[in-house]
Order: sequence, then structure tokens, then C-alpha cells
Amino acid sequence: MTGRSWQRLIGMTAAATAVTAALAIPATAATPAAAPAAATTVATAAAAEDVDYDTWQKDCRAVMADALPHLKERIADASSGEKQAIVFDIDNTTLETDFGFSYPSPANAPVLDVAKYAQDRGVALFFVTARPDIIKSVTEYNLKHVGYKVSGLYVRNFIDLFRDVAEYKTAQRTAIEAKGYTIIANIGSSATDLSGGHAEKTYKLPDYDGQLS
Repeated sequence: MTGRSWQRLIGMTAAATAVTAALAIPATAATPAAAPAAATTVATAAAAEDVDYDTWQKDCRAVMADALPHLKERIADASSGEKQAIVFDIDNTTLETDFGFSYPSPANAPVLDVAKYAQDRGVALFFVTARPDIIKSVTEYNLKHVGYKVSGLYVRNFIDLFRDVAEYKTAQRTAIEAKGYTIIANIGSSATDLSGGHAEKTYKLPDYDGQLS
């Protein structure tokens, strides 16, 4: 993780207890009202210091534009009884966590568009993250809140915190396959999200030499 990522993680962990309590409220009451467009603009303007938000979004759209034709073809050609899945990283992959950090974090729109195409056609979405299990509930709420259907969320327990991140993430994809799923794509922003196999295709979003987590 980058220094910025650790600062964000510390802040999220400190807030986890309060937010988890808030999640006990029924969804109709707990879901905040949609923020006005101007608020979104202000949040994204406070982007990561060395990375331009608009450039990042353009680069994310380019990667997803490359991924979507393959996914459309692969989903259409699913064999009878095949259980298809896509595995996603979270920080700066499915969520915009390094740009104007807030909770819930906004979805990374180009990735959400692809995810919605897949989930609307029966593809299971799994999320494998280096986040610790203390913030699992708030992470799952965030993903669902912005529009992802979560078939499974894998976070690191205490022992996992001492494992190599790439090894840990590969093990989770192996576990997903053991449940009978074919992972048709693995999408992340770091090499540790994608190494180790256990996916038909991998798609790497930009991290600009580690400036984004």
C-alpha cells in the first residue's frame, strides 16, 4: 500500500465501529439522500496530489472499453450450467477511494458500468481486497450502496495481514473456483491483484507507478 493508502485505512478503521452501528438501521432509513452534482465536483476536485482525476477516469474508461467486448462475447457463449464470475479489487478499482475520500466512497463509473452489464446477465461479482476484516461490513455496504451486487467479499483476517498480498489474493480466487465458478475476468489496479493466474483474462487499471493503491 502507498502512504496515502495507509492513512486512508487508519481513518476507515477508526470510523468502522460507528458506521457499523449505523448500518443496523433499516436500509430505507440508512441510505443517505443523493448528493447534488455540485458536491461530487467538489469531492473529486480534491484528488490525489500527483494524479489528475480526469486523466485517471479517461484511462479507466480505456481499459474497460477493451474489457467489455470480450466479456459480452464470453457471457453470450456461456456453456450450459456454467457459473461465471468476475473478480474485482476495491480501492481505485470498483471505488474511488483516493479521490476526495468520503464514506460511502463513490463508484468508479467505468468499472461499475461493466459490472452492471455482467451482473444483469447472471455473472457473479466477487471482491478480493487487502482491506482488514474489521471494516468488512462497511465495505460491503459501500459496494451495494453504489450499485454492485456482491456475491462474495474477501477481506484479510489477522493471519492474512502477514501473508504476501499477491499470494493471499490468488488463494481467494482459487477458493472461488473451488465453489464451481469460472472466473472470466479479474480486474484490479495493482500487479498484486492480477498475478498468480486463476482467471481467463486480467485487466489492469492505472496506478501510475503505485501512486494509487
